[in-house]
Amino acid sequence: MIDVVALGEVMLRFDPGEGRIRTARTFQVWEGGGEYNVVRGLRRCFGLRTAVVTALADNAVGRLVEDLILQGGVDTSLIRWIPDDGIGRTARNGLNFVERGYGIRGALGVSDRAHTAVSQLRKGDVDWDTVFSAGVRWFHTGGIFAGLSDTTVDVADEAMAAARRHGVTVSYDPNYRPSLWAGRGGADAAREADLRLARHADVIVGALGLAGTYPGQTRIGDDEAADVLAELAGLLPDAQVLATTLRGVPSAGVNDWSSAAWSAETGFIAGPRMPGLQVLDRIGSGDAFAAGLIHGLLDEAGLERALAYGTAHGALTMTTPGDVSMASLAEVEALIAGGSAHVRR
Repeated sequence: MIDVVALGEVMLRFDPGEGRIRTARTFQVWEGGGEYNVVRGLRRCFGLRTAVVTALADNAVGRLVEDLILQGGVDTSLIRWIPDDGIGRTARNGLNFVERGYGIRGALGVSDRAHTAVSQLRKGDVDWDTVFSAGVRWFHTGGIFAGLSDTTVDVADEAMAAARRHGVTVSYDPNYRPSLWAGRGGADAAREADLRLARHADVIVGALGLAGTYPGQTRIGDDEAADVLAELAGLLPDAQVLATTLRGVPSAGVNDWSSAAWSAETGFIAGPRMPGLQVLDRIGSGDAFAAGLIHGLLDEAGLERALAYGTAHGALTMTTPGDVSMASLAEVEALIAGGSAHVRR
């Protein structure tokens, strides 16, 4: 029995720590991916049973990714293994080199992910009826997976439609990466794909990514979030919940962190505010927010409490290195309750 299934790419992240990619001699290696990070957080922090649908080239690098996924407790039985040709000509595994940034120097990502095994998934490759007939409660995917290739939008569409047929709650994160859409229609094509897929979703995470005529067109301030979410609710009448993080970035090491959501039942709700949040590594914090939100909604805790789970989990994820959450549920709940850092003996 699986509670939550995600569809997305899982890459190796190479982290030079406090150094720079261009001068590094050693890297720490993590696994990560926008959609995968959500189910990893749901498993490790919130104790849900989760699985990831992805594809990996069957070589030592792919098996390293598998080992890291297994360490995170995420079920690997839905991974598709693609035969390795020895040099990655037909299929390969994605790599992501990431600097965390510090002070005036922002985070830097250098992706090496073209022609990966998962980008070559096609409609019909996965038996979604079998996946969702086993009692799955929630399905999550997003715009990063959809942007991997010309075929992955159709795969996401097929998966989301199948989940809806089986009564599974569906969430979608628009998550826009300009590099994935370069040469394939750019922001306009990404916007078209987002709207196509978001119409299948019960819950939209990162909903402000759908604002404007193309992704990233406008920056939405905290005081504008209520109006923009209301407009998006009119654009997506079948969505039950629209949620988003709200972030100000005074520097790489200090962020103003908050959230907001809308539902037909509650109207607009503002999440907890954490101004001046100290940040070690912000990568993956939006995915951690999604994991906390999903946990709260699955637990029927109410939208306000779900927002608090998401905001606190995202904040704690920014205090540790790597894409994935290292927070415990006890730490999340203590932060929600107003706890602060202290020495434990």
